[in-house]
Amino acid sequence: MLRSMATLLIPRSARKPPENTPVPRQRDAADPRGPRTRTLGSTSPGSSALDSADLGSTRLDVPVGLRTGLGCDAVGVPARFGFKILSRLPAKGCVYADADWWWWLVPAGSDLDLTWPLPACYARGAEVPDRGPRLVHHPDGTSPYTPPIPLYLLTCQLTGIAPAWSAPPAPPVRSAL
Repeated sequence: MLRSMATLLIPRSARKPPENTPVPRQRDAADPRGPRTRTLGSTSPGSSALDSADLGSTRLDVPVGLRTGLGCDAVGVPARFGFKILSRLPAKGCVYADADWWWWLVPAGSDLDLTWPLPACYARGAEVPDRGPRLVHHPDGTSPYTPPIPLYLLTCQLTGIAPAWSAPPAPPVRSAL
């Protein structure tokens, strides 16, 4: 009991993750938007254990009969958030899970102008670390996609991060008399 209480008193940022735990990459300190998820397959200094080159990678297979006209990317969250997100989403597409991560198929480009909160991970092309992810939720309709905005907002809520995305530039203000 004492050990678990002591662990709770250590700030999360000071805790060392268990061995082989995937840790998403942080943005550069010069980036004013703060922490951002790591995109799989990118090469940069300080790559994390989530790098698909470290584990091997696999592309999430879309079940037969579902239309993928928008392309496919995936958003992953640690397994501890999986059931919470799945139960709260109003619309759900294909969801895959392995022992450590849950992955939602989203339309390609769902990371544009969005800062997915840590510890979420964005995988372009739905290419994820090969840990044997299996389909755990099949959508009712013909679309494999989970709407990215509700998924993003739930992820922000569960991680305690305020939603943030770029706003389009405002048009110039004109007055006519």
